[in-house]
Amino acid sequence: MRYPETKLPGVGTTIFAQMSALAQAHQAINLSQGFPDFDGPEALLARVDHHIRAGANQYAPMNGVPALTAAIAAKVQRCYGRQVDAASEVTVTSGATEALFAAIAAVVRPGDEVIVFDPAYDSYDPAVRLNGGKAVHLQLQPPAFGIDWDEVARAINPSTRMIILNTPHNPIGQVLSEADMQALSRLVEGTDILLLADEVYEHIVFDGAAHQSMNRYPDLAKRSFVVSSFGKTYHTTGWKVGYCVAPAPLSAELRKVHQYLTFSTSTPFQLALADYLNADSSHDQALPAFYQAKRDHFNALMADSRFRFTPAGGTYFQVMDYSAISDLPDTEFVLCLVEQAGVVAIPLSVFCQQPPEMKLVRFCFAKNESTLEQAAERLCTI
Repeated sequence: MRYPETKLPGVGTTIFAQMSALAQAHQAINLSQGFPDFDGPEALLARVDHHIRAGANQYAPMNGVPALTAAIAAKVQRCYGRQVDAASEVTVTSGATEALFAAIAAVVRPGDEVIVFDPAYDSYDPAVRLNGGKAVHLQLQPPAFGIDWDEVARAINPSTRMIILNTPHNPIGQVLSEADMQALSRLVEGTDILLLADEVYEHIVFDGAAHQSMNRYPDLAKRSFVVSSFGKTYHTTGWKVGYCVAPAPLSAELRKVHQYLTFSTSTPFQLALADYLNADSSHDQALPAFYQAKRDHFNALMADSRFRFTPAGGTYFQVMDYSAISDLPDTEFVLCLVEQAGVVAIPLSVFCQQPPEMKLVRFCFAKNESTLEQAAERLCTI
């Protein structure tokens, strides 16, 4: 028999899975994949146990447990001043990646173009291609990685269906400014272009900056799928609970896809998150300082290394330049890091369709202080 040709040529196992497997094989310190090595709030974990033992172990409603969608709507109002309808504009998904895929699948048709900014999170392009679209990659230039809005204007044409924006940005740790949002608003005004806002690190923004959510801007919100993640906020990435906030017509289309992807998401996790959100709103407010302390601690430890860096503006990732250490491509340098230092990082070039000249790797600092100290001690030796 002849098997069908692949729909995703050139796509293999994600770089995150590859590097985590490498860390395990070499017993190395894993600063590659973005997950904490500490647990979520004890009160939140206790509520999961409560709901499991109380019998909340069957399917949740497809759109999400009403208590959680209502809590999300209240959170959007509290954080960004946008009033959304929990029943028609909030959808709970099995992780943010599912929400991203469902949003793309809901509106991208064969021949449509979707603008993405490289370095780009690796799920965007395959989702666009699987749905018959074309991802138009615009390369952000190091070291600042700012968006050239004139270049975006030149890329827009009648086939442009969507622009995907990620802020705070994985992998580079950049955050969009109010000026960026105003420039975006001017570009899409009078068009039918939709926006997909990947805001999973919304509460991890540093140095007093405010997260520029699409939810803050009514003209942008009306054309946006805004995606976030409880896993990033509550240190529970393995729960895979995310959500999407979008106007009712866009949410209705997203749900048509969502119901055939996962249908619903873990009931006890949803109920526990609703309880925790309703009981305590201080966790997300404290998150910037919590992670900024980790960023600053790791960067202070790395100050005497041969790596060079500008502190990340958001996320729990720090990009570092290794050009003073090696001339190797980043995909080879990370292998040397494993062998020479026993530390695993992520090469930045794998997030780019046509990588520019750069010698950059990404480290995750969502780790206990002892992990960061041990890793930095090793990295300072090379």
